[in-house]
Amino acid sequence: MKKRIVLALGGNALQKNGEATAEAQKKVAIEVGEKIAELANKYEIIIAHGNGPQIGNILIHEEKAATDQAPAMPLETAVAMSQGQIGYWLTQAINNAFLKAGKNKKVATIVSQVVVDKNDSAFKDPTKPIGQFYSKKEAKTLAKKNGWTVKEDAGRGWRRVVASPKPIDIVEKKSIQELVEDGVIVIATGGGGIPVTRTKVLKRLKGIDAVIDKDYAAEKLAELTKADIFVSVTAVPNAYLNFGTKEQTALKNITVKEINHLKKYGYFKAGSMLPKIEAAAKFAEKPGRTGIITDIKHLAAALEGKAGTIITK
Repeated sequence: MKKRIVLALGGNALQKNGEATAEAQKKVAIEVGEKIAELANKYEIIIAHGNGPQIGNILIHEEKAATDQAPAMPLETAVAMSQGQIGYWLTQAINNAFLKAGKNKKVATIVSQVVVDKNDSAFKDPTKPIGQFYSKKEAKTLAKKNGWTVKEDAGRGWRRVVASPKPIDIVEKKSIQELVEDGVIVIATGGGGIPVTRTKVLKRLKGIDAVIDKDYAAEKLAELTKADIFVSVTAVPNAYLNFGTKEQTALKNITVKEINHLKKYGYFKAGSMLPKIEAAAKFAEKPGRTGIITDIKHLAAALEGKAGTIITK
């Protein structure tokens, strides 16, 4: 039996040197696709991905081109657009890698809705910056016109901010699992998934303006699809203590209990390594499951326990 793995690729992992053109990002997708194809003989693979740079570009295009006749698309629809865009790049890249290797393997992207609680405390204090920078005056005007919440962002200007609620469920989970069991490499919950709420009585779905952290969504995907290994694929080969200092220390084999102890003392930064650590540790809470943090270069070795940060119960 092959082990089932969920790979959470960072949105920045699909850019090289910050290049935002489609052509540049496709080239990176080709490199990622070749790595994924190399793993297909050993593992059942589900891929999640971030969309930070890409969703920002989509929103800028939507806002700048908006007119009364063609208004900008709402945020949850822009997330769906990014899922199709990045899913297309990855699907094509992985398919071409298989063709190059003379293999016949199926790949599919599932546009995924992720359920959140409309009463999540994150909606009371939106903190996730999205889209372009504005002057204070511009931001306040747009906030009044569009019903946005805006905040100053680290001295760089003002931006729209939205809630980042925790994922509760994934609407397409059964379809994803069936495809994986049929031997398909599945790309799902892109950009953390399209945020939706569910009505209590009729269970109807409705999109909501929010951004779900891709690592939390990918971890939920790993749980729901009964994966064996969850990997947060980031820009560095390990999680570190005292990152960027002379005392920098790579974390290698570590337990959930030890991770929780380090978190208590503030070793991991919010918006950086913290969600990756929390997601990997949450997945590893149950016996027999492993959480990993590493980069794409060391991915194969990390899956064999020979590289990366390996988290177990």
